[in-house]
Amino acid sequence: MNTESIQQVKFWPIMFAIFFGSFITVLSSSTVTIAIPKLEEHFATSLHLVQWTMTGFMLAMGTIAPVAGFLGEKFSYKRLYVFALIGFTLASLLCAMSWNIESLIAFRILQGLFSGLIMPATMTIIYQIIPREKQAMAISLWGLSAMLAPAIGPTLAGLLMVVGGWQWLFLMNIPIGLIAIVMVVWLIPFYRLSVPKTFDLPGLLTVMISSISLLVAFSQSGAWGWTDWKTMTLFITGAIVLILFIWRELTVKEPLLNIRVFANGRYTLTLIISSIITISLYSGTFLTPIFLQNIQHVTPLDTGLILLPASLAMALVMPIIGRVYSSFGPRNLMGIGIVLIIIGTYALSKLTIDIPYMYILIWMMVRNVGIALAVMPASNAGMEQISPVLSGHASSISNWVRNLFGSFSIAIFTSLLGTFGLSESEAILKSGVQDAVQIKLLSFTASVNDVYLVATLIAVAALPLVMFIRKLQLQSQSS
Repeated sequence: MNTESIQQVKFWPIMFAIFFGSFITVLSSSTVTIAIPKLEEHFATSLHLVQWTMTGFMLAMGTIAPVAGFLGEKFSYKRLYVFALIGFTLASLLCAMSWNIESLIAFRILQGLFSGLIMPATMTIIYQIIPREKQAMAISLWGLSAMLAPAIGPTLAGLLMVVGGWQWLFLMNIPIGLIAIVMVVWLIPFYRLSVPKTFDLPGLLTVMISSISLLVAFSQSGAWGWTDWKTMTLFITGAIVLILFIWRELTVKEPLLNIRVFANGRYTLTLIISSIITISLYSGTFLTPIFLQNIQHVTPLDTGLILLPASLAMALVMPIIGRVYSSFGPRNLMGIGIVLIIIGTYALSKLTIDIPYMYILIWMMVRNVGIALAVMPASNAGMEQISPVLSGHASSISNWVRNLFGSFSIAIFTSLLGTFGLSESEAILKSGVQDAVQIKLLSFTASVNDVYLVATLIAVAALPLVMFIRKLQLQSQSS
């Protein structure tokens, strides 16, 4: 399939095929969280070990993402997408058949590897075969699948846990995966824009070592401590090997990951903005459920129901943003979005022990609509000036960086929550409160507020950067 025939592809069939694959990938990462207490009980193991079903999944996704660009060019992104869907579906079946916690962790890591290929593959297909004038709508629908999954994931997981067992969290992926495989084979045309002649093995080794080192350091820093020798060793190793990887990719003729896309200032700037938004995004998904369950003693199912309207609002706004993107331009949409994120996050820094659920629901909705307004324009604005040939590398880098910052934000917020909790406990004790339970509730609530305030300041940092994003004149794909 050549560049001219790419112009003739049908928009909606391709988007349906992309939607289902992206949906089950994100759904799988958002449902297991609800099952962690049940898995701890079923396998009679520790919470720390069970959490590796999430940590291992994220590590695998982050590690494999940089390789997606090479694999997509080598075998075509359609074949890579089909291969990843087949692997993901089989891994879901293996997860449901797990006989102990160790086997479940292993199969979740396998599932994460295939998931890490699906997201960059689908994003690349959009920018390589969807005409330029329809890419904003396409990426908004791609974002819709990613937003809709966490919107219904916690509620769906809670219902499945009530009527069935934890195995159904994985078994439900199988029919969706099979539908996605058939749709991709049937609806997405085979094409290949370039084929690498050599495989950059040193690049693969250095990027995997640096990714694993940094992701493990981020994810375990809360348990080990930021100054622990294991954490420091992993950070130093990851940083040194990352520098070696960058040097390798800049000097080799056919790099595994073409980091020269950073020469495009618009792409680099939007990636920085997206990283800041990612940190702010994780503050809500991490802190709000903890506050509801630990302080207000809300069940996991009810937590999902409280957060459902905000997630649905974010998902439903995405297609609208795709339609108005060309008229308003990325700078205006991102600016409005970041302002809403700042307002919503700051409002959530005013929580009290007995605050009404409606307060949380409203401000989470404001915040999530802001995230939708900022994320999609940032993604599309960054890719607009990237050539179709390099779009696979650009999308791989975007997903890689997003995974790194996702792990980084969770680690930072976990650490800050503990640090602020200690200082708030001391302050409350000095104020004259003696009841231990009351001190715990007040200090934890105050520490959540403190972390939300930090997240607000982080979001503020993105606002001036948006001023440098300009609206591009629409060009055809062929040009």
